[in-house]
Formats: sequence, C-alpha cells, structure tokens
Amino acid sequence: MSPQSRREYLAALYWRYRRANRRAKSIILDEFCQTSGYHRKHAIRLLKRFRPFITPDPRKRGRKPNYDYNAILPPLKRIWLAANQPCGKRLKAVLPLWLPGYAQIYDHLPQETTQQLLRLSAATIDRLLQHTRLIQGRRGRATTKPGTLLKTHIPVKLDQWNETKPGFLEADTVAHCGDSASGTFVFTIDTVDIATGWTEQRAVWGKGETGVLTQIKDIEQTLPFPLRGFDSDNGSEFLNYHLWKYLCHRKNPVQFTRSRAYHKDDNAHIEQKNWTHVREWLGYYRFDHADFVPLLNDLYTSEWRFFHNFFCPSSKLIEKPAPAAAKPRKRYDSPKTPLQRLLLSTDIHDALKNTLRDQAAALNPFLLRRAIESKLKRIFALHSKINA
Repeated sequence: MSPQSRREYLAALYWRYRRANRRAKSIILDEFCQTSGYHRKHAIRLLKRFRPFITPDPRKRGRKPNYDYNAILPPLKRIWLAANQPCGKRLKAVLPLWLPGYAQIYDHLPQETTQQLLRLSAATIDRLLQHTRLIQGRRGRATTKPGTLLKTHIPVKLDQWNETKPGFLEADTVAHCGDSASGTFVFTIDTVDIATGWTEQRAVWGKGETGVLTQIKDIEQTLPFPLRGFDSDNGSEFLNYHLWKYLCHRKNPVQFTRSRAYHKDDNAHIEQKNWTHVREWLGYYRFDHADFVPLLNDLYTSEWRFFHNFFCPSSKLIEKPAPAAAKPRKRYDSPKTPLQRLLLSTDIHDALKNTLRDQAAALNPFLLRRAIESKLKRIFALHSKINA
C-alpha cells in the first residue's frame, strides 16, 4: 500500500474510530493494522493525532453568527472609504456620526442592520475589512529653511502645552513641490489645536512673510476659540518680524514659541496632521502655478474643515510611561472628533456650543466627501492641463 493510499485509508477510518465505543475501536485497530502493516501503538497515535482537512466533522456545532455579514459589509465598506479608511477603533466612533446621512445617499438601512453596525467591536471591524485595506506610503522633500533673525526673541519650548484648554496651536508648512524644491510653488499652512485636535489649513503662493501672515490671520478669525499659543518650527516663514509683531505686540499677547532645530518630534502633533490632512488627499504633486491657491483655499475654508473637524475622530495620548519601564505601554483615550472634544471643554461658552451643534446637524458627511472629491478633480485637472 502506497503512502497516499494509507493516508486516504486513515481519513476513511478516522470518523468511524471517533464515534466507536471501546470494543468497536479495538476491532477497527485490528483491521487497520492488518491492512496497513502498522504497529498497534503507532496506529493508535495516527488515529488520535489525525486532523481531517477535507471531510468536516458532522457533529461539530459552531456558534451561531451574531451578525448578518452580507447586510452589514456593504455599508461598512462605504463608510470606511468615505471616512478615508480609518482603523477599527476610529471607525467604530465614526459609525454613529455617519449612519444618519447614509440613507440620503444610499438605500435606507433596516433598523436591525443599523443596530448590528453599531454593535460591531473594533476588532470585528478590522477583521471584516482586512481584505480591502489599501497600504500606501511615500516620502517627500524637506523645504524648511532656517530663519535666524528672531531666534533670540522666540524661545524654544520643550515642555508640553496646556492640553486642557483650547487655543494652543502647532503650525507647519507642507510643500507642494513634487520632485524638485526649486522655483516657486504652493505651500499649505497646516495648524492643529493641541487640546481638541481642531485643524485649519490655508494655501499660500511661496513662503513670503506677508502672504503667510495674511493666512494665519484668516485662520485665527475662523477658529471657534481664541488663539492663546503658537508653536512652529524654525522656518523663515514663521520666524520673521511680521508674525512676531502680530502675535506678541497686541493687547493680549499670544505665546509664540519654536521647536529645536532638526527635532521633528517637538512638533509631533502637526507632523501627523501633515500626512492625514494634506498628503493623503493631495499627494506629492507639484503645484507651481498661482491659480492653485484660490482653488485650494476654497476647498480648505468650506467642506474640508467641516469634514475633518466634525466627522473624523482621532485618539489622544493620555499616558506615556518612562523609557525605563519594563513594559512601556502608551494609553490613549477613546476616539473623538475635534467638535466632540470642543463641546466637552469648559472654556467654550454654551452659545457657541449650540451654534456648532446646529451646524453639525445640518451637514451630511457623504455630501461633504462628494464635494471634496469634486473640487479635488478640478485641482488635479488644472495640474494635468499645466503639465500637458
């Protein structure tokens, strides 16, 4: 008998042996040893350790599924893609915000399907979406040129901001220079509030001091809270007399600080947003025409800010153990949108909170996403036209 035949014979005897009583098992072993030529002890070990790979065990009863996967997977994928592919923990926080607007864009979901979507755990979401995740990664070029004029006036900040009070911003610029940093091109001024995660972006042509100051003034007027602190890197677009005078020579001065040179970790909050709020959407294309600036600012000041601040949650680091700890584990809070963190703040008056709630209730994240994609198509179409 060939090895393959012996394995097939073993597979045929396996279920008979499993269901048999003690006396019947002895008879089956006699038959197995006589036919295959195995020693009796070896035959017993084979029948005990055999793992069937073709024939299922008819007695096995698995746990009944808690979810109708055929019903919940299509809306889950649509929300995941529209929310820019968040992880399971963030997507679980996204679902209650996005499901009310789902019926306006797609078919109405049955109540049972909606309840199942809201019951999904973060681990189950990750498991369901593991085959549809897209992995991409690109690196850009550094365009930060040091500004040395006011380094003695603007202190280096090494300790943390006051993370409980809104109004302390980190700022950076994202260069849309493509593969070359030569010439003049568009920059995005990216800012994030440390306490709430509220972000604002503005486009500027080049890194001129006047243009950057104009956009920072516009960002301050748009913020739903007063500006209390401003922290940047050592780029000349920030370390200049115009911005220093605007922030520090006012009735209520703004705390203006900078990071250490060549230490990106000092501005970790904004470095993260440079990727999630700019690069993931606009890529690494070169925008070297002034016509891109009004198109980008029209996007940033309308659908863009509402989409990211009202409907995209993030997690905040709440505890970081010392490096000498045996098993250092960072602890994060539950994912919340910047709006939700703002509504929980005691430094925002109730009238503004009610205004923001009404504003959020009137918005549909799917419609915002469609408007963003439409404007991005116009931007990329202009890019193709200029580079044709």
